[in-house]
Amino acid sequence: MPNPDIYAIEFISDSVEQTSQVGYHLGQRLAVGDVICLAGDLGAGKTVFARGVGIGWGALESVTSPTFTLIHEHHRAHDSRVLYHVDCYRLQGTDDAWGIGLEDVLHGDGSVLIEWPEHVQAVLPAQRLWVQFGILDDTQRHMTVRAVGQRYQALLDTLRSWTPDP
Repeated sequence: MPNPDIYAIEFISDSVEQTSQVGYHLGQRLAVGDVICLAGDLGAGKTVFARGVGIGWGALESVTSPTFTLIHEHHRAHDSRVLYHVDCYRLQGTDDAWGIGLEDVLHGDGSVLIEWPEHVQAVLPAQRLWVQFGILDDTQRHMTVRAVGQRYQALLDTLRSWTPDP
């Protein structure tokens, strides 16, 4: 029987910069239709990671927490692609998710970052990359990255072969 964690890797980040670097590396490789779920407690590094993804992806504007807007659209200069950054913290399930237009975002022509995906798990695609963040101390964060689906396994393999700067 295959090991279910064969498509998972772990990182220990010693700083905000390292957490952002992991996101940057992933952001450089995002494609249309990719769904990246960012789960963890408040202050665990989800938005720092998302900011790194945005920089690596090429967003024209800084990725910030979408807490009050719920969905931010980020664009880049060299094409018409969109990176959606969704905050599901205030959502209470499927009806709320559809009410903010999450279905359109998930089936649209962009890449999607979702913070607090556990609040809308029933509407998420089966294939996705799930990043679980944990707080180890004031500066250290633990990230477990799990891939479900062939596309996400390929993304995970690029992370597996990369090491963040100290």
